[in-house]
Amino acid sequence: MSRIGKLPVAIPTGVEIKLLNDNELTVKGPKGTLARTLPKEMDVKVEDNQVVVSRPSDLKKMKSLHGLTRTLIFNMVEGVTKGYEKKLQINGVGYRAQKKGKTLVLSLGYSHPVEMQDPEGIETVVEGTNVIIVKGINKEKVGQFAAEIRFKRPPEPYKGKGIKYEDEFIRRKEGKTGK
Repeated sequence: MSRIGKLPVAIPTGVEIKLLNDNELTVKGPKGTLARTLPKEMDVKVEDNQVVVSRPSDLKKMKSLHGLTRTLIFNMVEGVTKGYEKKLQINGVGYRAQKKGKTLVLSLGYSHPVEMQDPEGIETVVEGTNVIIVKGINKEKVGQFAAEIRFKRPPEPYKGKGIKYEDEFIRRKEGKTGK
């Protein structure tokens, strides 16, 4: 039995879960609504304020889908109650970020400013000039947009310049040594 898959997902107060017949799950909470089609092989049941996922057989594919399905449901419930956020830090001389409406404008040492539009359901907040916070209710979209922002100028190992996640550690390299 999957250690993660067998754990029931508790439904907090204020969260409404609807399960349609083709494993179409809709989670509605104080922060918004999320919908997803879960794998058809998994048996999902909503009973007395919790969601229980069970698998039909012990095939390798079923075992992997078991834990995945339960985690997807948990992330949806967590998203509509608390929401998700990722913090990015910008390091480097002259590197900065500003917010203009729904557009994030990044100055990253290129000859032009990099402009990025906030996707649907995602909000970016700039603290100071060097901290970007990506917020939303969908964990996947928040992580994806944060990765796209980081990709514009990944941190380099010599001076540590670039955009990095707040909790990311950059292994620093020693520069050239002259004679």
